[in-house]
Amino acid sequence: MRVLLAEDDDDLGQGISAGLQKLGFTVDWVTDGESAEHASKDTESFDILILDLGLPRQDGIEVLKNIRRAHNELPVLILTARDAVENRIEGLDLGADDYLTKPFDLHELAARIRAIARRRSGRSQPSIHYRDINLDPASRSVLQNGKSVALSQHEFTLLEHLLSNTGKILSKQQIESSLYGWNEGVESNAIEVYIHHLRKKLGKDLIKTIRGLGYSIPLEQKRAE
Repeated sequence: MRVLLAEDDDDLGQGISAGLQKLGFTVDWVTDGESAEHASKDTESFDILILDLGLPRQDGIEVLKNIRRAHNELPVLILTARDAVENRIEGLDLGADDYLTKPFDLHELAARIRAIARRRSGRSQPSIHYRDINLDPASRSVLQNGKSVALSQHEFTLLEHLLSNTGKILSKQQIESSLYGWNEGVESNAIEVYIHHLRKKLGKDLIKTIRGLGYSIPLEQKRAE
């Protein structure tokens, strides 16, 4: 899952970025409101915006207003030291999806991000089930027929992205955007290598190649009554 972080405090921004990356997230970090608004327009790349309110160049509330005025549906989690009830109400009524006040626990932040992702995808269960596969985003674990399957961080992220979009064709560029941040180099055949590894570990028929378009995991067929 790829996160856009807007936070002007260097120590806190570095801590959040490093902590979320250790938990398996891809994080891109900006330090002012104008940069946050500009980057948020890339809705195909980011899954969520973590937005501090006290940003230079443009306040976080103004960033949120402008995002929603533009009909941008990117989920927004407000992260701020402004803990007055009125501030929380204002942010939520302007279109924020959640609110977390400083100081906070990093694992709670990660849990809130996952909860927002579940709501966005229409899931109520914490795990993703597909045929004989069970993927748990919280523990970053995968079971197949009840047995653990070892995946690298990028393999897990790719599988989670595909399973969250069953029935859809994801282009190579879309997949790369979900796996890599701005400062990460991408080898030309990296996605093909990850797809090959996932097929080898989970079955060659799991991921379909749609020639000229990308990759897809088909929707599960409903069993006849």
